Amino acid sequence: MSAVQPIVPNALAIDVAYLVTGVCFILGLRYLSSPKTARAGNLISMVGMAIALIATAFELDFAQWLPLVFGLGAGAIVGIYSARAVKMTAMPQMVALFNGAGGGAAALVSTAEFLKLDPSTSILTPDQTVTIVLSSIIGAISFCGSIIAFLKLQELMTGRPITYAGQQIVNGLVALAIVVSAGCVIANADSVPAYFIALGGAALLGFLFVLPIGGADMPVVISLLNSFTGLAAALTGFVLGNNVLIIAGALVGASGTLLTLLMSKAMNRSITNVLFGAFGAVKTSAGDAAAATGSGVIREATVDDVATMVGYAKEVIIVPGYGMAVAQAQHSVRELADQLEKKGVEVKYAIHPVAGRMPGHMNVLLAEANVPYTALYDMDDINPEFPRADVALVIGANDVTNPAARNVPSSPIYGMPILDVDKAHNVVVLKRSMKPGFAGIDNPLFYDPKTSLLFGDAKASVSQITTEIQAL
Repeated sequence: MSAVQPIVPNALAIDVAYLVTGVCFILGLRYLSSPKTARAGNLISMVGMAIALIATAFELDFAQWLPLVFGLGAGAIVGIYSARAVKMTAMPQMVALFNGAGGGAAALVSTAEFLKLDPSTSILTPDQTVTIVLSSIIGAISFCGSIIAFLKLQELMTGRPITYAGQQIVNGLVALAIVVSAGCVIANADSVPAYFIALGGAALLGFLFVLPIGGADMPVVISLLNSFTGLAAALTGFVLGNNVLIIAGALVGASGTLLTLLMSKAMNRSITNVLFGAFGAVKTSAGDAAAATGSGVIREATVDDVATMVGYAKEVIIVPGYGMAVAQAQHSVRELADQLEKKGVEVKYAIHPVAGRMPGHMNVLLAEANVPYTALYDMDDINPEFPRADVALVIGANDVTNPAARNVPSSPIYGMPILDVDKAHNVVVLKRSMKPGFAGIDNPLFYDPKTSLLFGDAKASVSQITTEIQAL
């Protein structure tokens, strides 16, 4: 029996560093579950990543440090610039790109390992080929799907579902080609052409996978693509024999999957319906929306009307949406809330799970404006408050306040849980125009007799309301 080889100190130190990194990631993810501790969670995760990078550097030869330093420097410059320059309205697009970058990196690393092992002259074990192929396929799907998500969110292409005859058949054939090619690679390790067919098919499937998904479902899609990226990273960890990649990828994949399921539940829709339902392709007409309320007449308000309404209220519930993000009105909204509270008005914020363009979008915006965490209420907690509220102030939220989800069975969103703003004594909606939301359907709330619409830029409107309230 051969003696057990002792672990060299450097290897032991690296393993310990990776273990510490894994603990940091777990703690960071735990702290990110609450707005109060999210900043600490980010810092802990950053420390963990720094430890992992330093440990990885000591695994390399000194000659390999130059490209490593160059890569880290370039990545740091891009990351810092992006974080500082990107507008909060573009944060979902940046998240989509970062998701895609992770998936693309996993696919590239796996491809490099596949070619490095030279399958034409050596025999790869099944565990090597399975992990390489899966990492490449899932990473390519995540990368290309994220690119389409970015283009839709950036409005460089239509946010509406893009469908065509025989779409599911085409997707099925592409998926079949991927499976067959991957099987050939696993059965015969020197099948380099089959590997690239599988990789190319996965890239194509990533594009086709997101095309029929409407903009209203983008928060769910971003979360799902995030889980894909995590899974690809974990598989890449198996390819490289890197424990920290396995841990980090598993955490991202599991949390992304759970978040996707929770968001689908919040929309009262299954994952299959989100992915294959082409939500938003059928547009409800304004006549149908009016029919739901028995009136096609809207009531337009002035700044003075709204200021008087909220200034003399006892309780006001603010409902933020993507329109608030577009107008960068979060700071003005906080100033309005501060002014109302000085007059003794109780102010609360109603947060729908899928408001905005990414999970937690509204929470991030309001946290940036230093809105107290205690003032933010989830849908289940705030809905019982609406019947007692004097005014529900809706700022750019459309689809998540649409009562058609409750009382119009023919509506595409029927059955989706919404914020019950129509149950407040008065409703004020701040909008630029009567254009429907990202889901592409009209909102009967706008025709409700107790609803007033204030048209214009949300930031300017809120600032004017605050000024008027100061004069009351």
